[in-house]
Amino acid sequence: MDAIQLKQKAAEKAITYVKSGMTVGLGTGSTAYWAIQFLGEKVKQGLDIQCIATSQQSDDLARSLGIPMTRFADISTIDITIDGADETTCTRQLIKGGGAALLREKIVAAATDFYIIIVDEQKVVDKLGKFKIPIEVVPFGYESTIRKIQQLGAKASVRLTKEGNVLVTDNHNYIVDADFGLIDDVDILHKNINEIVGVVENGLFINMASIVVVAHADGTIEVLH
Repeated sequence: MDAIQLKQKAAEKAITYVKSGMTVGLGTGSTAYWAIQFLGEKVKQGLDIQCIATSQQSDDLARSLGIPMTRFADISTIDITIDGADETTCTRQLIKGGGAALLREKIVAAATDFYIIIVDEQKVVDKLGKFKIPIEVVPFGYESTIRKIQQLGAKASVRLTKEGNVLVTDNHNYIVDADFGLIDDVDILHKNINEIVGVVENGLFINMASIVVVAHADGTIEVLH
């Protein structure tokens, strides 16, 4: 199976957890894209849900498919969120933010009762850190913030668009991609990054995923609990 087929299989498995009457968080990225597509089909078939998206891109996609959207002011909790990840360990520790939506993704995840991550087998690692940690920072003084991140031992730089401009998130912030190498203690690193003034949030999602749905190249689906 190619990468797209694997993402589709993982997404198909994930949406089986969604039932009518639920509030559903919609992730961002190429894997979450398929979950949104499949939910759109289910809504057309009568699935009664309301959703909150983790990015403007996902919100626009969901609305184009006729998925009813809501907002935090009108709900108390999110029943299920389906999202992807850039890396996951077998114990469901994650790096997210490759799509520059980590802050909204973490806000939605924190409000979710059952948080589902969907990945293909190439995203499963023994230890986090091959993928650089995305860090959302405020634009003012971001150069100083980067220096503070580098003092923690990272090679860090602000993320640019394909056109060479500084990427701006949906929250009007910047993303710094920080390479710490393989991470021995994710809890300490998460804490140290977030204590830097100017950092809004980072892409380490620790002890947040309820399950991780892994699509393997041979077509099998594994669920990490």
